[in-house]
Amino acid sequence: MDNETIQYDCFRGCTVTGGADGEDISCGYRAGCCKLSDRNWLKGMDDGTCPDIFEVRFKNTRKGFYVNDSQQKLSVGDLVIVEATNGHDLGIVTLNGPIVARQMACKGVNPETTEFKKIYRKAKPLDIQKWQEAIAREHDTMIKARKIAAELGLEMKIGDVEFQGDGTKAIFYYIADGRVDFRQLIKVFAEEFRIRIEMKQIGARQEAGLIGGLGVCGRELCCANYITSFQSISTSAARCQDLSLNPQKLAGQCGKLKCCLNYEVANYLDAQSRIPRVQGPLEFEDGLAYLRKTDILREIMYFSYDRNSDADLYPLDAAEVREILEMNRAGQKPESLRTEPEPYIPEFVTAVGDDSISRFDAPKRKRSRKKNGRHGRKQGDKQ
Repeated sequence: MDNETIQYDCFRGCTVTGGADGEDISCGYRAGCCKLSDRNWLKGMDDGTCPDIFEVRFKNTRKGFYVNDSQQKLSVGDLVIVEATNGHDLGIVTLNGPIVARQMACKGVNPETTEFKKIYRKAKPLDIQKWQEAIAREHDTMIKARKIAAELGLEMKIGDVEFQGDGTKAIFYYIADGRVDFRQLIKVFAEEFRIRIEMKQIGARQEAGLIGGLGVCGRELCCANYITSFQSISTSAARCQDLSLNPQKLAGQCGKLKCCLNYEVANYLDAQSRIPRVQGPLEFEDGLAYLRKTDILREIMYFSYDRNSDADLYPLDAAEVREILEMNRAGQKPESLRTEPEPYIPEFVTAVGDDSISRFDAPKRKRSRKKNGRHGRKQGDKQ
């Protein structure tokens, strides 16, 4: 098939082929494009748990669990028609088997008390065609909806629009700092678009997850990759890691503090619990030593005899600093900081040079000077 007819829908994680000159539209699952995709590390195993429950994904990060009452044979990547509040929706099966039970436990879904919606059947070509027609309306609908909200003077931002598979309903994702009165807005939307309207408020982090993108680290945004529940992030997370409180460096693409600030907070707090608090200089027989900086993770504290200079720094283990503080409280002074042995610091072993392509070449042999010398003498003798 010609590659020009293939379209990649990264919002839903599928490829779309056909549709030109009356050709039938076909869709295929493409797991690499999915936001919040899951790895089925129990693939091929069957322990009998939740055999008829499947995870079905829709646009961006919206997913749900559905029960297969029709007893059709379904597998990952199948496009299915599922039950919706009004009408029906179309989604892609992304997980099946015992991993579904673990996913439900992770999201707090109890299979014994939850009433799951149904999977009706596999999608037919007509269903896929209606689905693609509804998807084609999403961008223009979002632009018009933003203009209508601005004309009504509502302080809100419509970030995305998602149409239901049958095209009879649309979810408008919006961001607002305060309460918004939607009564007039929904009336105008219903008259303009002739569909059922559902308004769903999201935060700035959820919007970044819906849109996706790459972070300053060069990897996919965490909110679009795997984060499903967002925890509060404050500047104290940056302070305990000795990070510069620069808003431009600490803020992510959503304008809020980066989610990755919380990743290593526990390690830093654990290391700080073993570092003594030094509120004054350490007393030695040859003078006072002032704390200049602290390497938290390595638990190394650097002192200097000059409180305003970092020219000559002497590293000390946190345990040694604690012993010196106890000696000072008892009225004792160590001999000198300069005579203290440097603590053992495990150095980082770099791998620079290991990726050099020349490492596969055989080393060149050097010519022996003795051999060249003999050769030179023989030539001289002949002359």
